[in-house]
Amino acid sequence: MPGEGFSFLPHEDILSFEEIERVCRIGVRLGITKIKLTGGEPLVRRGIPDLVGKLKGIPGIDEVTLTTNGILLKEQINELVSNGLASVNISIDTLDERRYFRMTRGGDIKKALEGMESALKYPDLKVKVNCVAFCEEDCISLALLAKKRKIDVRFIEMMPIGNGKNFNGKMSEEIYKLLHNEFGDYEIYKKRVGNGPAEYIRFHNFDGRIGFISALSHKFCYKCNRIRLTSEGFLKPCLQYGNGTDVREMLRNGADDSLIEEKMREAVFFKPDGHEFGRSGKGEEIETKKMSQIGG
Repeated sequence: MPGEGFSFLPHEDILSFEEIERVCRIGVRLGITKIKLTGGEPLVRRGIPDLVGKLKGIPGIDEVTLTTNGILLKEQINELVSNGLASVNISIDTLDERRYFRMTRGGDIKKALEGMESALKYPDLKVKVNCVAFCEEDCISLALLAKKRKIDVRFIEMMPIGNGKNFNGKMSEEIYKLLHNEFGDYEIYKKRVGNGPAEYIRFHNFDGRIGFISALSHKFCYKCNRIRLTSEGFLKPCLQYGNGTDVREMLRNGADDSLIEEKMREAVFFKPDGHEFGRSGKGEEIETKKMSQIGG
């Protein structure tokens, strides 16, 4: 969360649950089978467990998952699972209490870890920890979360979007070498695991896996199968670029499902071939919003 310079969206600018459900039902007609609720922080919005249930009940939707900072997870995990949540990703970039407080502008790492442990009590719920690492100490301590727990700890390369342009996180290759030196030999998962681009390894004495999402060093745009719908109803085919489709305007101006489906199909059809994070300068098409506004 940025320390300053942000403002809350007016409630009327945000899609209602009914509007979100309608877009997802139309998405099924385009072949969408999996939905992830993310943010910002989705659990600050009232009724998210009910939304999970509504989306899971759409014919054709196989899986509904959630990305959260974990701080509010303990209080809501039972209702989320009861409504059909299949997987939860918990964003934790450090286990150091002071660093976490600074990074999150006041967050409590103890509450985030309590949220993680509460999720692990549900054997059918997949639990993952997402982290952007900035120092060796954090890489090792975060990886150790997977030693005695059946969770996936995934290291994500910092993408230069919004505030991410001002920081340099550790790259996957550097973390690979560091963890190999620290924990020894590992098994490489050659087959795809899960829905996303993460590549996984498992150290021989670990219960969980270590994953790497290497958007910069190992560009995987050619197999990207995701589109994003922001809280304001803007459909984004690519994280880096600001172009897309204003679905909210159509929803609120009487467009029927067929027209919305057509415009969504066009947005997917014109999905860029790949990002150009290494390109210098700024083009009009480059996204200027922060990740907290877009959704991770």
